[in-house]
Amino acid sequence: MTEPPKTAEPTPAPSPAPGPIQGPAPGNPAAESSPRSPAAVRRRATLAGTAVSVLLILAIVFGSRLLRDFDSALLPYAVATVFLAFGVAYRYTVWISAPGARRLFKQGWRSFFSVANFRKAPTALPKMIATYLGFQKFLGARSHARWAAHQLVFWGCLLAAAITFPLTWGWFTFTSSTGSGPGYEMRIWGFKIIGFDALSVLGWLMFHGLDIAAVLVIAGAAYFLWRRMKDRGAVTGQRFAYDLVPLIALVVVSVTGLLLTFSSIFLHGGGYEFLAILHMVSVVFTLIYIPFGKFFHIVQRPAAVGMQLFKYTSRRKDEEVLTCRRCHEPIDTAPYVENLRGTMRDLDLGFDEWAEYCPRCKRVLRGNAYLDHVKKGFK
Repeated sequence: MTEPPKTAEPTPAPSPAPGPIQGPAPGNPAAESSPRSPAAVRRRATLAGTAVSVLLILAIVFGSRLLRDFDSALLPYAVATVFLAFGVAYRYTVWISAPGARRLFKQGWRSFFSVANFRKAPTALPKMIATYLGFQKFLGARSHARWAAHQLVFWGCLLAAAITFPLTWGWFTFTSSTGSGPGYEMRIWGFKIIGFDALSVLGWLMFHGLDIAAVLVIAGAAYFLWRRMKDRGAVTGQRFAYDLVPLIALVVVSVTGLLLTFSSIFLHGGGYEFLAILHMVSVVFTLIYIPFGKFFHIVQRPAAVGMQLFKYTSRRKDEEVLTCRRCHEPIDTAPYVENLRGTMRDLDLGFDEWAEYCPRCKRVLRGNAYLDHVKKGFK
């Protein structure tokens, strides 16, 4: 195998002259009012979180017909969702304020609303949503077992959220004209949607949807807990608060929810009040934890769909495919590489030219630089 032809390597960015680090002076109004300063980002994030929380409160009030359909027993859950809305909006605003995330966010929405992209690839967006968000096919390339477990957790949580949130906010109500059933009506915002018999299969599914979701979540979370105790790669890199707490929270929420059903059916309500409080505490903790832990990737993932759409459509436009400057193997389309270089420039990394090298050549060049400049002194 012949060595690839040598080409010019990227010129390193000139290092700054020695001296004290120049930064914004404390108390400098101009620096603090900069749109990218930490203080300005925090103010923007606080305003965004407050606005989203107020909108959710208004939606709860008007969606429950001025609280006529609101169940006061579910007040702690509703309050937790308001805190959840604030935390998600706050952290999301902080996240997209970073140069790399902001570029991804803008490029994603530009691709999402592009009429040209829709004309040339009308099925691209639904395909990305189904494969990237719904079935997460990219996880199957790593492990089929991990993909299956992630699907169980994903669809279980999605089903639970679709049932719990509208009920908590008073948007969904189940009423019976006789007071004891078995005929029930499901209403949304006061409008009748469907009538069903509580003793029918549909009725059983209606009243046990959360139990089904709990079983799915327990199965998926149990696999991940088992993997984090047995897989050496997962054990060495895991952190308790970031990797284990989310799984434990999911299991506790699901198990306590199932125990409520078990108590009402088999124990005639024995211990129901204690289990209800335990379940409420676990749910409230999990909802408040979402914006500040590993669960935040649930909110971040949709933003990446736009970037996937950008890559997909740019490849369909017969755009020029750039090749590696060292081995001349194809890297990606010119728009995608230029977007990566722009992100590096925004971050002031000083080596955006390295985007024109394939991953293998980057590793080779880094290894050669290490041998030349570090190991050289130990010969």
